[in-house]
Amino acid sequence: MINVEKPGLEVCLSPALLHLYDTTGAIVVIIDIFRATSTITAALHNGAKCVIPVASVSECISTGALIQGSLTAGERDGKIAEGLQYGNSPLEYPPKFIKDKTLVLTTTNGTRLLHMVIGASEILIGSFLNLSALSDYLLQRNKNIILGCASWKDKFNLEDTLFAGAVVNRIQHAFEINCDSARAANHLFISSGGNFIDFLKDSSHYKRLSAYGLEEDMAYCATADLHPVVPFLRGKEIVLQ
Repeated sequence: MINVEKPGLEVCLSPALLHLYDTTGAIVVIIDIFRATSTITAALHNGAKCVIPVASVSECISTGALIQGSLTAGERDGKIAEGLQYGNSPLEYPPKFIKDKTLVLTTTNGTRLLHMVIGASEILIGSFLNLSALSDYLLQRNKNIILGCASWKDKFNLEDTLFAGAVVNRIQHAFEINCDSARAANHLFISSGGNFIDFLKDSSHYKRLSAYGLEEDMAYCATADLHPVVPFLRGKEIVLQ
């Protein structure tokens, strides 16, 4: 019997740790549950032409000015950034509003991590909203995978790690896992019992965003499979597979 070597599966818990992982040729999944990757997934499934992730507010404004039919959006510390038109909420972008528009987006954590990845074969967007579609796609690709958590200003956070664990739990049978972060994320997912939003109510980010009245946003972001698509980075644009 031929022993076919399985690809590797790792979880990076923070952008501050990304330099410890070999992203060359790997599939890297960007995870920022509250709320960048959830917003990107929802906007694209609801008909956005593309999402352009940028690192700074000034770049967001200047890029939007060059693109007809674009919307500038983003947040800093959970609030709409000064000078931008819209925020980082998936509920802001229903089909009748976002269809055929370009969303130029900057966020505190998620878009920053995306720009840090070097040499990956693919950069994908992960959220509870596309959990099954993403997991199925990763199983098909048969490549090394790094699940990258955007965290909160480089500090570990619960929601991104919980989602990484949900993915690990679904696809682990097809991968070689020599990564304690992946094991820990899987244990976290098992501990949640699949009740994501209740599990996350004791998280620092949930409490931070609750102070701005964003409970509905977070409940939406913690709902599995509302948007069964796989967004990926193509050049400077995030589009659908």
